Amino acid sequence: MVTIVTHVELKPGAESEWDRTMHERLRAAEGRPGWVAGILLQPADKPNARVIVGTWESRDAWAAWHRDAAFRETRTRLDGLEARPAQEWWHEVLEERGLAA
Repeated sequence: MVTIVTHVELKPGAESEWDRTMHERLRAAEGRPGWVAGILLQPADKPNARVIVGTWESRDAWAAWHRDAAFRETRTRLDGLEARPAQEWWHEVLEERGLAA
């Protein structure tokens, strides 16, 4: 199992639209093969920043999701709301405990 942590900086005033679009994306990802969990965070001291934590069974499953039409459609919308390209870090999951949805 793998987790990708993505840091995003939003354009001022784009927070609500970005959050709605990301909510759609997370809902669509739930039905994808290999999907485990997703968490969307807002740093307490940065109202225009977001952190996405996505856990997948494999990087291949994550890559397949990125080729899906639903992903590509939301990617186009999100790109216009982000101040700069996102930063991503991959992690191997060593232990996982219950995360209530």
